Amino acid sequence: MLVYGKNVSERILKDENLSKFVKTIYTDEVFLKKNGDLFSEFLKSKVKIKRNHELDNLAKGVHQGIIIDMEDYQYTHFSQFLTKDGDNKTVLILDHILDPHNFGAIIRTAVAASIDAIIIPSDRQVLVNATVVKTSVGAVFDIDIILVNNINATIKTLKDNGFWVYGTVMNGEDYTKIDYSGNVCLIIGNEEKGISKLVKENCDFLVSIPISSKIDSLNASVAAGILIYEIVRNRK
Repeated sequence: MLVYGKNVSERILKDENLSKFVKTIYTDEVFLKKNGDLFSEFLKSKVKIKRNHELDNLAKGVHQGIIIDMEDYQYTHFSQFLTKDGDNKTVLILDHILDPHNFGAIIRTAVAASIDAIIIPSDRQVLVNATVVKTSVGAVFDIDIILVNNINATIKTLKDNGFWVYGTVMNGEDYTKIDYSGNVCLIIGNEEKGISKLVKENCDFLVSIPISSKIDSLNASVAAGILIYEIVRNRK
């Protein structure tokens, strides 16, 4: 997996738990000269100097002079999450989010709010990639992300393990009038279609964010942020 950008690269290179997964570091001489303190002796052996146009060809976004080739992201097993101790757990399910910027922004908010995990389907869903890592500013490495084959089967298992499931829709109950005590699963729908019909039917509660009639809907990551922090506020 290629990861690029100064802030994310700093996060990876300064973290021993992450830097051990680094295979190759591509950088230009300017970045290396200004940021030499980021590279331990172990990491220096992995550095390959490239010209700026060569870095442009490697990255699909703004690389800021550094690109890291590291081992692919390791997803958490669902069973591993279920066996973790603790009360009042909060997990997000993303029902086929396609925009990596939305996914990255949701991850960053989830980490800021101490959400326990994010569950995503293995199909028709953007996976963890360079854009997601950069948009989350490395927060993707601070939360369990779980890849599942079937969202509805996952919802059933969560219910069997004491979770209440809240789906986000346009015509549900006002999100501020809901009790979010106990273990909570919040479902954020696809950017265009929202949550799917069967997923909606499997929810315990359907909640909405009141918005002006001038606006069709909120951006998925914005809606997720509002709802996540209402859950946090509700529990205080």
